Amino acid sequence: MNKDQVKGVVKDATGKLQEKVGQVTGNKTEQVKGLGKQIAGTAQKAYGDAKEALKDADKKP
Repeated sequence: MNKDQVKGVVKDATGKLQEKVGQVTGNKTEQVKGLGKQIAGTAQKAYGDAKEALKDADKKP
């Protein structure tokens, strides 16, 4: 697992929490910010996954 995968998972989890807090408090701005973080986290994790796949492909004979 590389740093982009880890950071992506953390951003996604943080975004989910932020979205839930926004829902509980009725704060639409926090909900939208949370969704944005989730999207960014998912994208960063996908980037990390792609890097890992390339690295693994280079190791194969």
